[in-house]
Amino acid sequence: MAAPRDHRVLIPVDVLGGQGVPATVIGAFASVPIVLLGYRELPDQTGTDQARDQYGARARAELEELHTAFEDAGCLDVSSRLVFTHDRLQTFERIAVEASCDAVLLLNPAPVLESVLVAIRGEVNVEHIAQHLETLLTGTDLTVTFFHVVDDETDRERGTELLDTAVAALADTGVDRGRIDSSLVVDGSPTAAILDAAADHDLLVVGESRPSIRRFIFRDRAKTLAKGTVDPVLVIRGEYLEADDTELTVDDTEIPTDDDAGRSEPTADETEGPDNES
Repeated sequence: MAAPRDHRVLIPVDVLGGQGVPATVIGAFASVPIVLLGYRELPDQTGTDQARDQYGARARAELEELHTAFEDAGCLDVSSRLVFTHDRLQTFERIAVEASCDAVLLLNPAPVLESVLVAIRGEVNVEHIAQHLETLLTGTDLTVTFFHVVDDETDRERGTELLDTAVAALADTGVDRGRIDSSLVVDGSPTAAILDAAADHDLLVVGESRPSIRRFIFRDRAKTLAKGTVDPVLVIRGEYLEADDTELTVDDTEIPTDDDAGRSEPTADETEGPDNES
C-alpha cells in the first residue's frame, strides 16, 4: 500500500493505440512514485474478457517496456497495471483511488520539458499542490509559474494574495525561490486564458476542485484544458478524497501482474492482475 503523502502519480497509457511516454516525461518524473496504467478502451460489442485473451500478451509486452524505461531512468518506485475497459475515464478513477495516487498525468507529446504552468483556482489544496510539486521538481531544473485568472480588476488584490500564498508554500518546501514565478490575468474566460498561457510552457498542472477525478478531468473546464493544450496535463487530486468516497461499477477486465500481489479483488464488473503474470 502506498505510504501517505508519497505523491504517487497515475500515468494512463493506451498501450495498443500507439501511445508512449515521452523520454522527457520519464526523466522528469523519475523521482516520483509511478503507477503505469496500460489500458485499451474497447467498443461496446467487444467483451473485455475476449480482448484480454486476444490482445493481453501484446499489451503486457508493451507495458513491460515502459516499466523498464522508468526503471532505467532511476525511478525506484514504479508499478504497472493493465486493463481492458469500456469506459477509460471510470477506470482511471477507480485505479487512482485504489492505488492511492495523488495525481493523474494525461499524456501529450513533450519534446522539451523545462517549464511548468500551475493553474490555481483558490486557496483549497494550495499547500498540497506545493508539496506535490516539490516531489516533481526534485532532481530536475524545471521552473514553475503559478497562474491565476480573475474576472475583473476588483479581484486583482485577492488574486495577487493567492499567488503569493502559492509561491510561499512552494518555497517553504525547499524549492529555490529563483525557480518560482507567478502570473495574474484579468479575463472573463479563465479556460481560454489558461490555454493561452500553457502555450508558453511544457507541462500544465491543475488542481482538482471537485471530489471526483473523473468529474474534474473529464467534464467542465478541465475536459477543455486536457483536450485544448498540446502539453501533458498533471491533475493533482484534492487531499480530502478518500477511497470509500467513490463507488463505481466499472466494466473493465484487468490482467494480473506481479505488482498486484496482496491487492483486494476487483469489482464484479472488473478483472485485474499483475504485469508479470506467470
